[in-house]
Amino acid sequence: MRAAVRADQALGTVLAAEHAAVYAYGVIAARTAGGLRVAATDAFNDHRARRDRLRALIITRGGTPAEPSSSYELPVTPSTTAQAVDLAVLVERGVMGAYLELAASADPALRKMAALAMQECAVRSYGLRPDIEAFPGMPARPDPAPTATPPPS
Repeated sequence: MRAAVRADQALGTVLAAEHAAVYAYGVIAARTAGGLRVAATDAFNDHRARRDRLRALIITRGGTPAEPSSSYELPVTPSTTAQAVDLAVLVERGVMGAYLELAASADPALRKMAALAMQECAVRSYGLRPDIEAFPGMPARPDPAPTATPPPS
């Protein structure tokens, strides 16, 4: 029973992340053009489809899916291409992090769903900015304090 409750909570967490991703990509697509707008629109559609599947899964499991907020506070309202890419990468990494708990579920189908969603997020993020985090979805470790180099003797 406890595992099912944790899985239901994790599903709620990822649903909330998908709601926020749909909102953010709507803003990004509205404020960009060309290839970035196409990528943002594709991401919007991908996250919306995943959100809809999550809602259906939560209902099937006897739960009540949370509704999206009417708006979300974004760290930046993009006015440049660089800001739009930064926001999109942040969204993908945030959604990826939300799926981490679900990836630890006792249910193999939920683990598979989480792994595939995280993979999709990583691919989208890498397509926008080709760099790889050491532990995708995990908070970054702070850089160690620089050590002083002793002067030559």
